This record gives sequence, structure tokens and C-alpha cells, in this order.
Amino acid sequence: MQGLALLMQEGLGRDPFKGDVFVFRGRNGRLIKALWQDGIGLSLYAKRLERGRFIWPATEGGAIALTAGSDVLSVGGD
Repeated sequence: MQGLALLMQEGLGRDPFKGDVFVFRGRNGRLIKALWQDGIGLSLYAKRLERGRFIWPATEGGAIALTAGSDVLSVGGD
């Protein structure tokens, strides 16, 4: 968690304690990790797929803004 928080601060220039959710995708597309400040401390959620890959949107500057209705983290069958 500390490494991902440091990546958010130094790589993206964002504060991991502002309440935003940061989602990271593994190189092969089968793993995602979500990191957020839940009011008590940092929380981490990880999901690994046995089949398929997470479809990932193109980013600008390493980040993309999502809304509650965004469907960008869907599972693809490739």
C-alpha cells in the first residue's frame, strides 16, 4: 500500500488522503488494485481474474477521471 500511495503522490502529484479512489492495473491485465482513504486509514482492494483481462481506458498524464456510472473497468474476454 505504501508503494502505491507513494506512486500517487510522486508520480501523479495527487494526495491519497483526499478520498479519491485510485485503481492500478497489473501488466498482464488480470489484476487490479484499488486504493482509497476510508476515513480511518488506507484501504486496498485487489481482484485477480482467472480468465480474461480488465479492459483499460487510454489515459492522459497517467490518470483518468471516472464517475459513479463509468463502465470502464469491465472484464473483456480477450
